[in-house]
Amino acid sequence: LAAVGRAALPLDEAVDLLRLTPLLGNRALRREFWAAHETRLTTDDEPRAASAALLCAGRVACLNQVAYENRELRPESLPPLAAEDRFELVERYESLMPLARDRRAPRVVLYDLMMRDLVRTFAGENLPDEVAREFFRRASLAAVRWRPERHEHPPGVEGVRHALLEEGAYTKYRAFQAANRARRAARKTVRTRKRQVGAKLREQQYRRALSRPVDADLAVFAAYWERGVACNPAAIAAKLAELAPHIHPVWVVSKDNTALLPPGTDHVVPGTRRYWEVLATAKYLVNNVNFPNAVVKRPDAIHLQTHHGTPLKRMGLDQIEHPAAAKGLDFDALLARIDRWDYSVSANSHSTRMWERAYPARYTSLDHGYPRNDVFYTSGADAVRAARARLGIAPGKTAVLYAPTHRDYEAGFTPRLDLAELADRLGEDTVLLVRAHYFYGGATSPLTGLRRSGRLIDVSSYDPVEELCLAADALVTDYSSIMFDYANLDRPIVVYADDWETYRTTRGVYFDLMTDHPGQVARTQEELTEIFRSGAWRDETAAKARTAFRRRFCEYDDGRAAERVVRRVFLGEPEDALPPVLPIEDRTPAPTPEEATA
Repeated sequence: LAAVGRAALPLDEAVDLLRLTPLLGNRALRREFWAAHETRLTTDDEPRAASAALLCAGRVACLNQVAYENRELRPESLPPLAAEDRFELVERYESLMPLARDRRAPRVVLYDLMMRDLVRTFAGENLPDEVAREFFRRASLAAVRWRPERHEHPPGVEGVRHALLEEGAYTKYRAFQAANRARRAARKTVRTRKRQVGAKLREQQYRRALSRPVDADLAVFAAYWERGVACNPAAIAAKLAELAPHIHPVWVVSKDNTALLPPGTDHVVPGTRRYWEVLATAKYLVNNVNFPNAVVKRPDAIHLQTHHGTPLKRMGLDQIEHPAAAKGLDFDALLARIDRWDYSVSANSHSTRMWERAYPARYTSLDHGYPRNDVFYTSGADAVRAARARLGIAPGKTAVLYAPTHRDYEAGFTPRLDLAELADRLGEDTVLLVRAHYFYGGATSPLTGLRRSGRLIDVSSYDPVEELCLAADALVTDYSSIMFDYANLDRPIVVYADDWETYRTTRGVYFDLMTDHPGQVARTQEELTEIFRSGAWRDETAAKARTAFRRRFCEYDDGRAAERVVRRVFLGEPEDALPPVLPIEDRTPAPTPEEATA
């Protein structure tokens, strides 16, 4: 724990650890601690023992990586519980609450957990009336006995449940429960009916549209689940307008994002009549994710899958062995969507192999490079200066783009860097471009002053991301595919991998980034800071690693990827007629900010 910077704290300063699944398997206890509390910890009720271990501990620490895998049988596979088994939950908390009696923070958290579990058990179990009444009586006594002073009920329906439980009002609770169920059932019936009617109407409209001829001059584009004009589809659409202006592009964009579209963009909103009409009649359908399952692949239509990054993390069928990443995925439906693809765009041979493995189907791989990365070779000094000016980066400043990725094993976003401290340590000549979720909100944010001073710029919603790359002197990322794109610029990249083992285990990866990295690697914030302060971020060692990384992962990106895709897919030119990919040593990336402002 000390080696990875996980300090031991009193439980009162880390009470959220009580919310972790209470298993002895995810606790490591000293031998003398167990001996001192053996009587309390020796029980058949594992959650009780696991929670008691935390409450009895003088100090606790949490290791931020997977160390224990727990698999339980489904309730349907277990023998039915006896009446007395139902009461063990109340007894568990009756034994735990005294351990937090005089400690406000742990007591509040433990009480909230108790109320949650009691209410869920009572609501979710189909208990015989006699057992239900006795469970409710015992739960009510515990709720009143252990309620912390000045503790407020949660808002809404949950608060009503808590109040009725504390009151011991069994009959009222059952009536309230029945009324809620009736109300939910009525709402569900109305929603279901609306969906059925709407789906029937859309299906009829779509089927009628499918009977029309395919329009050879119509192309439908979409990106990032209808977010807007972006990524590889946007670069292809731009080149299409240049090389095949007779083909009309229509973008699929969600209603919330239509206001952000470039002026004059022809678009449709998902679910509308015209949406289904263009999907049914367009010859070309271009996406960097997938079109909905309901879309029919017509024999004369061409589906172009552009993807949206080089895969480090496991994708497609390769996620089957990683439940955290595969949660909610319907692999049968995924295979059906893949079967619609005619072409799959690839930036390098690594991607080609991984796409064909993760998405097995009879499509043609286009080893043409990522069109979105063309800008890294076609942009000049003016474009670099303009990008920095739009972002408000003062002349002479070093701009570091920080772009972390999503963690499948986290329910929400967890800041992995103290950006205020990092900005202070790097000094006033460094500007942090932060592309992530909103880190610190409110007027008391420690980053407010940094934003006002221009030392931190929130670019989380700034598009296109390629412009951020052009503006940045260096990139700091963890496992985001932006590293593969940014490498085209041949500028410094630092990997901040504080949870590599956890990410590798939960998400699964295709190669060891700690070995095959694009520059320097930091495992702690202190290491990251030192890499920049010492100049190691742009030293010879970093440059050597970046050169090998570029040769492997920027294989087909040379500034003409969009042209190759358009000529191959839309104009039907054979492979041997396309512009050949330039060797990497013959390419000239966009100038660095330092070169552009010299």
